[in-house]
Amino acid sequence: MSMYKIKQLPEDFVVTENSSIIPGKRGKYCYFRLWKRNYNTEDAIKALSEYLNIPRKLFGYAGTKDRRAITEQLCSVRGMIRDLELKDLKVSVIGFGDKPVSLGDLNGNSFEIVVRNIEDRPKPVQRVVNCFDEQRFGIRKDNHIIGRLLIMGDFKGAVEYLTTRDQTNWDKYGWKAYLGKHENDYVGALRLIPRKILLMYVHAYESYLWNKCVAMYLELKGEKMKNIDFPIIGFGTESDDPEIKKICSDILCSEGISLRDFIVRQFPELSCEGSTRKIIADIENLEIGELEEDELGHKKKVKVKFYLGAGCYATVVIKKLFDKNTIR
Repeated sequence: MSMYKIKQLPEDFVVTENSSIIPGKRGKYCYFRLWKRNYNTEDAIKALSEYLNIPRKLFGYAGTKDRRAITEQLCSVRGMIRDLELKDLKVSVIGFGDKPVSLGDLNGNSFEIVVRNIEDRPKPVQRVVNCFDEQRFGIRKDNHIIGRLLIMGDFKGAVEYLTTRDQTNWDKYGWKAYLGKHENDYVGALRLIPRKILLMYVHAYESYLWNKCVAMYLELKGEKMKNIDFPIIGFGTESDDPEIKKICSDILCSEGISLRDFIVRQFPELSCEGSTRKIIADIENLEIGELEEDELGHKKKVKVKFYLGAGCYATVVIKKLFDKNTIR
């Protein structure tokens, strides 16, 4: 069976962010809509920072958007900038406010996705299991493995895994020189990695655990499953539901870790209290276009439009619609 294809062109994946911030007429932060093509958000912000000669730390945004896509999102910068157009980047100033745009300042995203290499028009669906998709785990799909090593306090193992995975990390983070002077100081070596990257690894592990727990819960409940808030495991995780409690306990046991391990004493900034995530993502405003000839192949293509709340993955919806092996 041939596999559907997405993101064959940047124009095949269009994302428009729905921000929770309402711009005003005054404030020390300038709010602007950032339109970008073939950039991830961080690289786009760095490009603007260099072009405008404004320090990167003065910019803010609510969430990272895909590189191989056309996306639009609200960003902020301390101070004042004007409308700007560069290659594959556009800035449109829309107002001001007294707080920067930061992680989580969004309600959701609208998607327009062209799906190629298909034969049939999919049937509509209304919801999907709100799992974390492959992007959460990095290009090699193994960020959670590093996160687990950090949570377990195996800092030597984390350094060794990162260097085995990519030898350039040895020079990239200056580990050869550092460990030459500070033998066996793997905590110090890991501190040479930006904090946000270390956090990304830990959050990937939390996401991996959540997916495993929810898969077990789904197996247990099946179609009876309600859209509850399911724990993202951390040191403060609690549940009054005995079934959820047992599932989380069993998964932690199989991983060889405990809730206490999420307090990372050598890296307090990596400690995770835990939170919750809705088990189901509602697919809003779903529109499925008519089948058209796929100019990039010998089969058909279709455009799909929908809206998802913050933190939900559009690729999970596409899998639900087009992967015939997906449980509906």
